[in-house]
Amino acid sequence: MNYLAHIYLSGESEEVVLGNFIGDYIKGQKFLDYSPQVAKGITLHRQIDTFTDTHPIIRECIVKLRPAFGKYAGIVVDIFLDHFLAVNWHTYSLEKLPSFTKRFHAIILANFFQLPAPVKLFVPFLIQHKRLQSYGSLEGIEKTLQIMAKHTSLPAQTEFALRILKDDYHFFNSAFNSFFPEIIEFIEFLGEYKIVRPELKPVLVNY
Repeated sequence: MNYLAHIYLSGESEEVVLGNFIGDYIKGQKFLDYSPQVAKGITLHRQIDTFTDTHPIIRECIVKLRPAFGKYAGIVVDIFLDHFLAVNWHTYSLEKLPSFTKRFHAIILANFFQLPAPVKLFVPFLIQHKRLQSYGSLEGIEKTLQIMAKHTSLPAQTEFALRILKDDYHFFNSAFNSFFPEIIEFIEFLGEYKIVRPELKPVLVNY
């Protein structure tokens, strides 16, 4: 899962949202340096990643990207999942995506000094360019992959990724909509959350 999905799956606790957002940057037992709720968010991040990485639907998606991305194919699939969450947002939340991302930006800015140093560097760009909202467009996905290829170890194969996404768009969309309800149920099973479904539209909230 990429940023948008991790944030969505955090529920309503601002501290859990913060912990889930920074989860990739907190290694080993370092999560114990944070408040219990932030630590819970970091732990939740790890549980989400484990569930996602071992799920057969996600493994099937990864196979399609492996020729160009090798061991990094899962990272591209994570970005694709954020795209389809944005595209299908109305199915999973009554809150509009722009409102959701604006609220998240406020949480991150209010807790800026708790962020790990690498996160502090990219957060201003994430907010300025409305990166979370941009996942809903192919142009936004293209830009994200280009940035990651420039600043991380992700292979510079953006054109290949977009071609696969466009050619198999229905497959990836169907895969997402089969997988995402399962991960919501998994989060609920952990016992920390419940799902409220007004008008049959799921919204994840804390107990």
